[in-house]
Amino acid sequence: MIAIIDYDAGNLTSVARAINHLGFKCLITNDTKEIKNANRIIFPGVGAAGSAMESIKRLDLDKAIKDALLSGKPILGICLGTQIIMDYSEENDTKCIGIIGGKVLSFRFDNKRENISWLKIPHMGWNSVMLQIKHFVLSGLKDNDEFYFVHGYYPAPEDNSHIIGTTVHGISFASIIGYNNIIATQFHPEKSGKPGLSILKNFCVWEPC
Repeated sequence: MIAIIDYDAGNLTSVARAINHLGFKCLITNDTKEIKNANRIIFPGVGAAGSAMESIKRLDLDKAIKDALLSGKPILGICLGTQIIMDYSEENDTKCIGIIGGKVLSFRFDNKRENISWLKIPHMGWNSVMLQIKHFVLSGLKDNDEFYFVHGYYPAPEDNSHIIGTTVHGISFASIIGYNNIIATQFHPEKSGKPGLSILKNFCVWEPC
């Protein structure tokens, strides 16, 4: 069973629908016992970092996610779920879960932290991903495959080895991050057609070493 974590951040039904379409069983839950008993976890979400972390702490989901990570259980983060696993987000000046070291930065500043207010924000629509590291969950993807994005912030890991894929929107940013038994996409695989479904299918059978 795949647990899709519900922390009042939306986007859950479309993820569940995609998983069911692929022939796998899932449940939407914020029950820490159900999360503990699940075989793997999907951590999706849309919305603001501040309110998301308030819900996560109130429901004790930060501990549940960290426990799942330590147990070796496969975890997939999506969009806000990708940002929340970092240390800190500039959005709402938010302390996050801290699974991957680094910050979540605003697109309004480039890598030198200079204002780039000319850039269209949020980054919304289809864009490609350049893979930096081979990964089982990304098997079968082609260089010209595009994925659906909608976000105004992006993850910036401290350790470049945690950057699995990058995308260009004014600047080059990390669009896939992870290590060991966690992988997270800034884009929405459940809204990205066949390439996105391929990622979800691979995740559902992924057995991290």
